[in-house]
Amino acid sequence: MLEVKEIDVYYGAIHALKKLSISVEQGSIVTLIGANGAGKTTTLKTISGLLRPRSGSIIYNNQDITHVPPEKIVGLGVCHVPEGRRVFPSMTVMENLEMGAYLRKDKKQIAKDLETVFTRFPRLKERQKQLAGTLSGGEQQMLAIGRALMASPQLLLMDEPSMGLAPLLVKEIFEIIKDINKRGTTILLVEQNANMALSIADKAYVIETGEIVLQGTAQELMNSEQVKKAYLGG
Repeated sequence: MLEVKEIDVYYGAIHALKKLSISVEQGSIVTLIGANGAGKTTTLKTISGLLRPRSGSIIYNNQDITHVPPEKIVGLGVCHVPEGRRVFPSMTVMENLEMGAYLRKDKKQIAKDLETVFTRFPRLKERQKQLAGTLSGGEQQMLAIGRALMASPQLLLMDEPSMGLAPLLVKEIFEIIKDINKRGTTILLVEQNANMALSIADKAYVIETGEIVLQGTAQELMNSEQVKKAYLGG
C-alpha cells in the first residue's frame, strides 16, 4: 500500500532522514519507534506532503506521491493525526469534525461517519458545541482522531497519540487504534511508548538519527535485546 524508498530529507543543512525506506501493507498496523529527535515526525510529515524529500520516492497505492501537495494526498485517502493534537481551539468540537470532511461531497456517508465517531467517542457527542480549546488533553486527542476519521482515510498516520495522557487514557486510545484498524483502516503509528506500540503492531521499525537500524515483526523487536535495553526498559 505504501512504499517509502530511500528518501533523504533536510532541514536547511541538517540531514534529517538518510536513505530511509519503510513499507506498510494494506490492513496492517506498522509502528516506527525511536528516541526524541530520531526523525519519526519528519517521516510522517514527508509522507503526508508537509515536507519534501531531496531524493527518493513515496509510492502510495501504486501512485508516486513524492511531489503531490498535502491537500491532494488527503484526497487520495491518507490522513495525518499530528503530534500535539493540533485541534482548532477556537472552533467547536462539531466544527472540528466537519473540517475533517471538507474535501468530501457524499453528505449521507458523512452523516453516517459522524454517527460512528460519536459512537466511538461518546464524550465528543456530549461536548459537540464546546470549544475544542477547552477540552482536556485526552478529549483533544479523541477529537484529533475523530477529525481524521471524518476524512474517511484508507491510511492513517498517527504521531504520538499517547503523549501527555494518563495511563488509563493511553490504554483507551490504543484500544481505539486497534478498533479503527479492525474496521479496515491501515495505520502507520509513531509512538514513544514502545511497549504499547509493539503490543498492537504487526510490523515495526526502529529509527536512530534519521536511519532505520532495525526492522521486523513487532514480536521479533519485542524480543530483541537491543530494543529491550534501549526502548523497553529491559
